[in-house]
Amino acid sequence: MIGALKLIVFDLIGTTIQDNHEVPDTFSEALADHDIRITAEQMRHARGASKREALQQLIPPSPKQAELAESVYASFRERLIRKFEAQPVRPVARADEIFQWFRKHGVRVALNTGFDREITDLVIASSGWTNGVVDAVVCVEDVSKGRPEPFLILRAMEVTGISSVHEVANVGDTAIDLHAGFNAGVRWNIGVLSGAHNRAMLEEAPHTHLLTSITELPSVFEGW
Repeated sequence: MIGALKLIVFDLIGTTIQDNHEVPDTFSEALADHDIRITAEQMRHARGASKREALQQLIPPSPKQAELAESVYASFRERLIRKFEAQPVRPVARADEIFQWFRKHGVRVALNTGFDREITDLVIASSGWTNGVVDAVVCVEDVSKGRPEPFLILRAMEVTGISSVHEVANVGDTAIDLHAGFNAGVRWNIGVLSGAHNRAMLEEAPHTHLLTSITELPSVFEGW
């Protein structure tokens, strides 16, 4: 029944790339550079969102909120790029194999992320996924607004030539990933427990499946 699936859209960090807390740690460091402190709960709920949009939510309201958000974001980008250059990212176990399995079955594979293009390209190059490993890579700069809006998924559909959301699966490790999938109306909206959010948080978000990791995906579609 995998023939019903034409496109599968994966998140990056925590879903297909190992989550070693670089992103939340760097967020906290960039905010601390500007004497802003946030709670672990605030950080958890920001995971999966556009990084720039997340900062706008995390920074307290003030007449200079937008200006401060841009300054913090610049600090975040510089710090994260240095970390990724010093310590390359690592794909989650069997990620390449899973991509190949879907593509062998005629399913297009897309990656989507709340990173900007420069950081996205750095992550993709570091993971070794630059030479036809996936069919599309969509970042937040490609759309008007990030998650939980559906536009990253819809853009992935556009790039890969898929017209029906009933032929699309969305896979992510955060509640906001799953809300984006729900807002896009995808047929399969799958949470994985390999990243930022635990089962309790993902269970509260709209979903069709919750899996330990992407390695379990073939069993979902073989039995559909």
